[in-house]
Amino acid sequence: MTTAVRRADQRVSPVFLALVAVMAVSGWAVWTGRLAANTGFAVFLFVVSGWIVSLCLHEYAHARTALHSGDISIGAKGYLTLNPLKYTHALLSIVLPVIFVIMGGIGLPGGAVFIERGRIRGRWRHSLISAAGPLTNILFAAVVTAPFWLGAMDGVPKPFRYALAFLALLQVTAAILNFVPVPGLDGYGVIEPWLPYGVRRQVEPFAPFGLIAVFGLLWVPGVNQVFFEAVHAILGALGVSDLDSYLGQEFFRFWQGEPQVF
Repeated sequence: MTTAVRRADQRVSPVFLALVAVMAVSGWAVWTGRLAANTGFAVFLFVVSGWIVSLCLHEYAHARTALHSGDISIGAKGYLTLNPLKYTHALLSIVLPVIFVIMGGIGLPGGAVFIERGRIRGRWRHSLISAAGPLTNILFAAVVTAPFWLGAMDGVPKPFRYALAFLALLQVTAAILNFVPVPGLDGYGVIEPWLPYGVRRQVEPFAPFGLIAVFGLLWVPGVNQVFFEAVHAILGALGVSDLDSYLGQEFFRFWQGEPQVF
């Protein structure tokens, strides 16, 4: 099986590098308080840019795994450049997830790269391709929460602490939602290869509506409560308190005014 890809097709996109730069500069601004007049705006930039970076890595993980599983068309489509503008559904992959973050503080999964599944042989490979994206969110969550569970938060400015906590919350919500076995989401993609052909054919027409259905269910108070109890339980195990993530979201919503922190 060949996975040869032109070097140009794997060159990191300037768009992605710009996103990383925004994340770094805004993170520095939050840490140092250089935008003390509007720390919330710096938190907003840091979280949004960090969230988009994680979305790019999520899609890259799908693409890279597909490449090594047999879909050699991935490189020519630009998916290995980490450029969000190359995604099949840029609106679903980037714009809508950012809107959901602003609206409800939920890391809702976006669209996906287009993978030529016919080139891939073996059910395990298909499942791994689908799982690679949310596993990246889990890894990202582990990285941004590392200072919490390593007990390395002494001396960290409070706004930066809260911003990291909120960014971690988004990663955990994204990982959980992505693994929901609903058509159109990665969780269904993990189990789909193992389902009978007739079942897959019957479910296929509902795939475009899976994301909408999940988002709608999250507006049901009972479902929302259970979901966020699970999210905060995971964050708590990683050393991130409910207060940390709550204040991170309050700083993020800079247009509402910054919270009072003592």
